[in-house]
Amino acid sequence: MNEKQKTIISMFNDIAPTYDKANRVLSFGTDIRWRKIACKQTLNRVKNEEIAIVDMATGTGDMLIFWQKIADKVNRKIIKKIGIDPAENMLSFAKQKISDAEFKVGIAQQIPLENKCADIVSISYGFRNVVEKEEGIKEFARILKNDGLFCMLEFTKDTSSNPLNRIAQWYVRTILPILGGFISGNMGAYKYLPDSIENFLTRKEIENMLKRNGFEIEFAKDFSFGISSLVIARKK
Repeated sequence: MNEKQKTIISMFNDIAPTYDKANRVLSFGTDIRWRKIACKQTLNRVKNEEIAIVDMATGTGDMLIFWQKIADKVNRKIIKKIGIDPAENMLSFAKQKISDAEFKVGIAQQIPLENKCADIVSISYGFRNVVEKEEGIKEFARILKNDGLFCMLEFTKDTSSNPLNRIAQWYVRTILPILGGFISGNMGAYKYLPDSIENFLTRKEIENMLKRNGFEIEFAKDFSFGISSLVIARKK
């Protein structure tokens, strides 16, 4: 693991105690809506009746909770939930919140799971933090069953000139680090967020990366003037 990846992991270990609260406050709760849409759109496309889900960069386990809630609403049966994250402090909070999931320490480039074990692989707002992104995508494909689905929610780079988009980007660059620093006591961690978005990929670039690694795009959508993007892709 390179030094940059180690630094990112250390940062998330530091902010683990306030991570959930900061997410809700900084997104004004809209991340809940984004997560619900992602889960519903993905679950409605799953072909197998019994579903195994692996949530990468699971953090405190929020996305696993949403997977279960939406599965119950749309009558889909989840038989296995696994959360993977490199930050052990994050996983300690996840284990307190969720008793029926398995949690493992691991990075996207080296997932500690066997081949073709998952019907769904998800990653929510964590792909920016994967230093070797192409290797991560290859690993997601490795652990997915044939016809399995990959679901990504992410703060993607948006190059549009829409005035509303500019306002949203101003909030992320200017206000968010201050609020995040106040809540967490770690200004640097929330300064990292806008910097990581600025240096990240566009949604189309993510789609192209998925396509060249054996995926077909099934659904893609931007939220809140391009702040957040959802991409669902099927392993061919």
